[in-house]
Amino acid sequence: MLVSDFDFELPPALIAERPAVPREAARLLLHAGGIDPRPLTVADLPGLLRPDDLLVFNDTRVIPARLYGRRERDPEVRVEALLLKPVGERRWTAMARPAKRLKPGDRVLFDGGIVAETLGRDDDQIILRFDREDGDLLQALETAGSMPLPPYIVAQRKADAQDRADYQTVFAEKTGAIAAPTAGLHFTPALIAGLKAQGIGFARVTLHVGAGTFLPVKVDRVADHKMHAEWGEVTAETVAAIAAARARGGRVIAIGTTSLRLLESAARGGALQPFAGDTDIFITPGFEFRIVDGLLTNFHLPKSTLLMLVAAFVGLDAQRAIYAHAVEKGFRFYSYGDTSLLFRQASPT
Repeated sequence: MLVSDFDFELPPALIAERPAVPREAARLLLHAGGIDPRPLTVADLPGLLRPDDLLVFNDTRVIPARLYGRRERDPEVRVEALLLKPVGERRWTAMARPAKRLKPGDRVLFDGGIVAETLGRDDDQIILRFDREDGDLLQALETAGSMPLPPYIVAQRKADAQDRADYQTVFAEKTGAIAAPTAGLHFTPALIAGLKAQGIGFARVTLHVGAGTFLPVKVDRVADHKMHAEWGEVTAETVAAIAAARARGGRVIAIGTTSLRLLESAARGGALQPFAGDTDIFITPGFEFRIVDGLLTNFHLPKSTLLMLVAAFVGLDAQRAIYAHAVEKGFRFYSYGDTSLLFRQASPT
């Protein structure tokens, strides 16, 4: 299978730079064996689900991980760094610009009084050693850092104060992601209350979304792509909640591809088990889903691994029809855009 099989034309005007207000006003495309023609929004979600269905959301919290500063020995060299993950005492991997002008030993003076020394490179990333412990660094990032908006938004504007709320889900609890689990951005306390009133359950997993979400697929053949590993956890409590929902006849609906990937990772041995560790699961057409019946997910980049996941979930022909319909009807794409509720053919509504 070729990466080009997952390409499509997307008018730039359909890329959302801000979320819908209120969040549940975002449009929703329902696919349950076919495209539902009704003009739905996220606010309609309680009526589209069944009592005893279980929604599984990702409770990761986004770090304001983008920093701006200057190289100490040459202050005219401005530096932008996106912190990725800690790799040792006070050491983090990062994407940086201009990475080639940062040499080992260079000190970078970031906004907020944050100082780091460049230790070297690791493939397309650099390694920074900070002047403070990780806990103190995370606290400093809350004021000095910017939210790590995706490149297609940053190309138009920098993150601002509004993004600190917009780019964080209401479920956010465990700090560690450098990108939001964007399907969760559509939920508000009022929508959650409405879903619970319908007898719909909630469970949580944690997947700290990492660098791979920003990286394009650079190979021609799908099988040649290597996924970046991300850390996740599925607790025994969530495993029990899924088993109980199944026993009641309810369906498991992943809120976002991150939740789906982690649940299917935890079931690689056959049955769902508690899980804590890294996953590099790559879901493409032909994948055998064991846990997830439904998926709430935004509209993804052409030729991306997430679009391949959608094709695996509903079938390649259905995925192409869904995206052609979304473009034709002017749905808003990507992180701040509209969303879709997809069911596998084995679990129709």
